[in-house]
Amino acid sequence: MKLITWNIQWGRGIDFNVDLPRIARTVRELADFDVLCLQEVAVNFPGLPGSRGENQVDELSLLLPGFSAHYGIATDVDDGHGGRSRFGNLILSRLPVIQTFGHLLPWPPDPKAASMQRIALEAVVRTRWGPVRVMTTHLEYYSAIQRQAQVEALRRLHEEASGHAASPRLSGESGGPFAALPRPASAILTGDFNFKPDAPEHGRLIDAFGTGVPRLLDAWQVAQPKQPHQPTVGLYENSWAEHPYCCDFVFVTEDLASRVRAIAVQSQTQASDHQPVLVEFAD
Repeated sequence: MKLITWNIQWGRGIDFNVDLPRIARTVRELADFDVLCLQEVAVNFPGLPGSRGENQVDELSLLLPGFSAHYGIATDVDDGHGGRSRFGNLILSRLPVIQTFGHLLPWPPDPKAASMQRIALEAVVRTRWGPVRVMTTHLEYYSAIQRQAQVEALRRLHEEASGHAASPRLSGESGGPFAALPRPASAILTGDFNFKPDAPEHGRLIDAFGTGVPRLLDAWQVAQPKQPHQPTVGLYENSWAEHPYCCDFVFVTEDLASRVRAIAVQSQTQASDHQPVLVEFAD
């Protein structure tokens, strides 16, 4: 299985142009992928620089046929014209998706920092080795208070899912909303975390849990334990980052660590202010 995660900055490249066909072309050139996790995907948000208010979920779905699209809306506001402007994360999968969840993350008050509502989008994907929770998120950049609270929430969500896996709920009628579908402990957590590899939030996210909850591991450290993380932002001019560093990660539960075959950052593209990350899992 091949998975790509990428903060696409609503399709806006280093050249300041919003170009979704370029996004689709870049990921197709990167790999024959099975799952694509995107952050900063907009619907009807003409106020974003370079955007014409396009429905980016629909456009990316048309550009990438054969993939089911699952949108997690973090921001949902009145557009002033009777419609809604939405902003969030998107998972595109050509593997069967059993069920999805949209988890709004904590947003504690921090009046000195600009911030927005954040979400963790979870899709239970059927792989050749069984169901896996694929999650993608985008944590707060400006507020450490909020980002730390969001890391704790991600840990709680993982504990909850592990509990569901260990003690499945009583199932209702098949095909109904009470039907108990798989929600495994095995997970892949991706996204733009807005912290660096040596940040306390990184260390907290990979801290051990209690009995029965598999630990989350940094897939880069699993695949290349002696190599520093390759930068995912700040590689080109016009970037907001003062210097290159990594803030885009893939974490995997320890039971999946042996399946991590390779991980790489595509450093050449300038189609976004972030670089895409590709992870390959052995079947």
